Amino acid sequence: MSGLIPITVSTPPGEEAHIRAEDDASIYQSLFGGDGVSTVGQACKATVLSNNKVRIADGIICVGGHFARIPYGDYIDCEIDSGQSSKNRNDIIVARLETTGTGGIDTYTCEVKKGTAGSTATDPEIVQEDLYKAGKVRELPLYRVKIEGLSITAVEQLFTLRKTNEELEKELESLNSKTIQIIKNGDSQQIYDLCGGKIRVVSGSAVKNVRGTDYICLIDKDELNEILGQSYSITRLSIATCNGDNEATNTRFLGAEIWQGHIYQYFAQKLSCSARINYRIVYIYP
Repeated sequence: MSGLIPITVSTPPGEEAHIRAEDDASIYQSLFGGDGVSTVGQACKATVLSNNKVRIADGIICVGGHFARIPYGDYIDCEIDSGQSSKNRNDIIVARLETTGTGGIDTYTCEVKKGTAGSTATDPEIVQEDLYKAGKVRELPLYRVKIEGLSITAVEQLFTLRKTNEELEKELESLNSKTIQIIKNGDSQQIYDLCGGKIRVVSGSAVKNVRGTDYICLIDKDELNEILGQSYSITRLSIATCNGDNEATNTRFLGAEIWQGHIYQYFAQKLSCSARINYRIVYIYP
């Protein structure tokens, strides 16, 4: 048993080196999140050069936390055996990491695993041992090369593209901006947009002086036009209200409605007092 293995620590110069590839790989796997190809560069783009050759462009590959790269401007040409007339075959281009174990020798290669030709093409077997758990061989499928008769008919990407932290941060920022955007956040009124501005929510609380009637104008059409825009449609508007004073206004609140562009609140009886009305308006834009 090795116990706790220090990795990012300083040790006396005279001590034997003890940081191995599998130590670094364990860190990289936790950060990168699994096998895949980084979006950096051409991300190992595949190009068919002939019916016997597929070229893999530059990129950064991770297999079980172990990284390898095809340098910028460089490439790997993968040789594809000729097909057979009237038969189909699937070859798989893989990135292969093989190790002899802790402190041993690792080999990292790009290989073509040849499938079996027949009336129906099937993929060759892929070895995916868990290197973190002392596995010895792990292969990352990069591309499926589909061969029909003598011709390559398709090259299908099989790997996951792993985005950089910068790309993920930009996506998160974009998602956050589309989730909610606060327009106004006052004590008496709050306005915010959802889903990238497709939904506007207006909530607030207003004290209105009711003088011998069973209704009061809650929001006039000019304010509503200012909040929602001049071309809003009543059919896309919903309103909810409630008594904001609890027992202070001794009456039952009825529903709100729109009349001639104004929002009115109705009561169960005529009032002659101040009434606090809490409201929420939801509008969905086309």
